[in-house]
Amino acid sequence: MWNWDYVFDILPQLLGALKMTVLITICAFVLALFVGLLLAFMARSRFKPLSLVTKGVIEFIRNTPLLVQVFFLYYSLPLLMGISIPAFYTGVIALGLHYSTYLSEVYRSGIEAVPKGQWEAAKALNYTKTQTWKKIILPQAIPPIIPVLGNYLIVMFKETPILCAITLVELMLTAKNIVSLSFRAFEPYTLVGVLFFIISYIASLLVQQLEKRMNLQRGR
Repeated sequence: MWNWDYVFDILPQLLGALKMTVLITICAFVLALFVGLLLAFMARSRFKPLSLVTKGVIEFIRNTPLLVQVFFLYYSLPLLMGISIPAFYTGVIALGLHYSTYLSEVYRSGIEAVPKGQWEAAKALNYTKTQTWKKIILPQAIPPIIPVLGNYLIVMFKETPILCAITLVELMLTAKNIVSLSFRAFEPYTLVGVLFFIISYIASLLVQQLEKRMNLQRGR
């Protein structure tokens, strides 16, 4: 049976863990944004060895489970290189690197959608490569893909329970710890599901509104 007294007793702990979950997601997303853009540049490089290696790394990361990557960073890396990374930073790095490979493809699609005439215009103006990317290409490539980036942010948020495998005290591990003490699983896990749904749903609505606004701006 559902026990409201128990719910109100454990809710503060879960809300505290929710803050950590959101923080991890935001930090990992920022990392994914920057690394993803870098990977997109490297994959487009005219220097074939760099381009091929980058594409190989992207495919390797995308085709191996995130959980395996988390375990490697947290457990195997200290044995191989003597580098011990705290659980929080391991989670940020693992999520960020994993999804940077997906975001690199999003960036690529945005870049390729820029009309060729814009590249030619940059050459006509004698822009350097840096000026071309900074002033012409990226300002046109990034705005249309922002809604897609927002959707990946939501996906990353829903992937955070994986990090409980490395004892990172996020929402799911907090619920497990509560269950181990009280032996009541129904309320904690239900609340975790509800909290994930609320945050994800609100974020999806914000992404939809952003997409509508951007479509209206492009239509003007």
